[in-house]
Amino acid sequence: MKKDEKLIFLKKTAEETSILRKSMVEELGPQILELAAVISGVIGTGGKLLLAGNGGSAADSSHFAGEMIVRLSAERNRQALPAIALSADTAVLTAAANDFGFENVFARQVEGIGQKGDMLFVLSTSGNSPNLIKAVDTAKRMGIITVGLLGNSGGKLAGAVDRALVIPHPSTQRIQEEHIFIIHILVELVEGDLIK
Repeated sequence: MKKDEKLIFLKKTAEETSILRKSMVEELGPQILELAAVISGVIGTGGKLLLAGNGGSAADSSHFAGEMIVRLSAERNRQALPAIALSADTAVLTAAANDFGFENVFARQVEGIGQKGDMLFVLSTSGNSPNLIKAVDTAKRMGIITVGLLGNSGGKLAGAVDRALVIPHPSTQRIQEEHIFIIHILVELVEGDLIK
């Protein structure tokens, strides 16, 4: 690809991202605000966030947990907010996958550390990951609130979780960009609710 072709590609991608962001905020804005209030309620009553995803969504789960525990903005000096990325513990992941199958790696952790009043927050660009579906099923049996940050049509998870935020776009990259945007907005809103 020549330099001017690369510039055209860059501009086209930026325009596509801008259009997607604008429509996403218009369509999902009220749901994002409601979800932030629910997260604040979970944490305010002693619950925690359990975060799960595969691949890039696993990285986004860790990013979300990091922002909750550390802080989003250096201007806010606050206490840590309870969040755990279930994809971060390689010993647990590999033992669970070895002993119970990869489809159970997150369900096993939800069973072990989840409690009624917590929130399981799953991230998936397809919405069809078997290990996330099983984790949601386990969480629901335990009285844990379930949320999906999803893409495409939302897949099977859209109908399985209590609350679904779906980025209706076919591109994994664009979906992940919107997921990170939503994560940052949620953390900022939750910080605003809980830090006085």
